[in-house]
Amino acid sequence: MAKKVLTTPISAEDLEDIHVGDVIYLTGKLTTCRDVAHRRVIEEGRKLPVDIRDGAILHAGPIIRQRGEDDYEMVTVGPTTSMRMEKFEEAFIKETGVRLIIGKGGMGEGMMRGCRDNKVLHCVFPAGCAVVAATCVEKILSANWKDLGMPETLWTCQVKEFGPLIVSIDTHGRNLFEENKVIFNERKEKVFQEIASQVSFIK
Repeated sequence: MAKKVLTTPISAEDLEDIHVGDVIYLTGKLTTCRDVAHRRVIEEGRKLPVDIRDGAILHAGPIIRQRGEDDYEMVTVGPTTSMRMEKFEEAFIKETGVRLIIGKGGMGEGMMRGCRDNKVLHCVFPAGCAVVAATCVEKILSANWKDLGMPETLWTCQVKEFGPLIVSIDTHGRNLFEENKVIFNERKEKVFQEIASQVSFIK
């Protein structure tokens, strides 16, 4: 099967045949964007200083090495927990027009609506692979809101085949994490009943 690579700018049509559980990669521009940036846009009504319409963001707090004036190198860029952005993300999608959101772990009903209604994907990058992720960054193009400190700065990067990215919420609003919870709980109950029938003190 051919590797699925999305290239920014991304259209809604690009995402039509992508579903939860699929593995994809990203080439083009990717901007790190965490809690405080979301809060500034949604709670404070500030305009994001970088255009991410039809683009991609990464929930991450990278480690950056400065090599010179406005010259930076990505050292590590591991994803942070996406659920921290859950209360902002649906409104953030509508405000910014972002098309692809990458992070760690699942998200909830607000994000499911945001993905379904605005044709957006949420993907997870494997946790613990921050150095691997950094090797996909060809260049740091800009740094905005540096007053927030290194982890919260908006680092816009040129990336090549950034991934693997596992699709966790697709444009139909399906949620891989929530669907798996149902399956795993059914399996757990079956195993529990089997063990409990043999070991009386468990239940």
